[in-house]
Amino acid sequence: MNAYIVVAVLAILVLWVFFYFVPVGLWISALAAGVPVGPMTLVGMRLRKVNPHKVIGPMIAAWKAGLQPSITEIEAHVLAGGDVQRVVRALISADKAEIELNFQRAAAIDLAGRDVYGAVAMSVNPRVIETPKIGAVAKDGIQLFALARVTVRANIERLVGGATEETIIARVGEGIVSAIGSATSHKEVLENPDSISKKVLAKGLDAGTAFEILSIDIADVDVGKNIGAQLQTDQAEADLKVARAKAEERRAMAIAREQEMTALVQERQADVVQAEAEIPRAIADAFRSGQLGIMDYYRMKNIQADTQMREGFAKGGEKKPENKEAIDER
Repeated sequence: MNAYIVVAVLAILVLWVFFYFVPVGLWISALAAGVPVGPMTLVGMRLRKVNPHKVIGPMIAAWKAGLQPSITEIEAHVLAGGDVQRVVRALISADKAEIELNFQRAAAIDLAGRDVYGAVAMSVNPRVIETPKIGAVAKDGIQLFALARVTVRANIERLVGGATEETIIARVGEGIVSAIGSATSHKEVLENPDSISKKVLAKGLDAGTAFEILSIDIADVDVGKNIGAQLQTDQAEADLKVARAKAEERRAMAIAREQEMTALVQERQADVVQAEAEIPRAIADAFRSGQLGIMDYYRMKNIQADTQMREGFAKGGEKKPENKEAIDER
């Protein structure tokens, strides 16, 4: 009796181990879909700690869609941390859209952190990227603001290692600034905004990016400030300030020179006064030394008196005519 119980327990244990390592329902589904999966393959997945449902489910979907990726490739992608479900969906979408894409490239794109299914969808349905308003100045000094819409589609070949949308926006902005800056007048840009898109599109801005630019359309162009006139005004104000500073400098130098000349005149006048104060002393010394006699002194006084009289006549000027009242009194 005990032997039968042991055998039954062992049988139950064997069945549990079998059904754990070999998911029968999943195995039957794979066989029904024509996917060649053996029980030992499922056991190996369990031993490698891979969930069989993450491998067999996407594999069944791929085989039903006419694709035949190997179970080794799918399991390796799961072990690398990739999203097999997204990769298989991308492969099915690319096959239906007749886009060349194999499992190795799709897995590499997925492991690189890119949305491979979204990239395939963008290849089928291009996306429009709207740039912010980009300001530039034409040669006539008028500022313009342009808004562009860039139609792009994903380039599967350059998706790994290719630049992102930010690079596309930056390059388009640089091209718009260059195109507006090379325009002779802002009126040319307003009359023919498509000239900007043609110049920008001809530069091949999608080189090295994960996208292919299909078209660049200028959605809006606004007129900004007159930068040229503003720069001229600022330059004129700066020149005026410089001229004022130089004039103030010259004025200060003139005032200083005038003050210097005034001080020099005052100094000369002081010398004259001092010299005149020495004259009486010199006359006294001449008397004492006998170099000047009394007659010489009176002769000098007469000359001084005559000189003062002549100066008085010169200051008096001509005699003013008498007024009418004085004539009547006479």
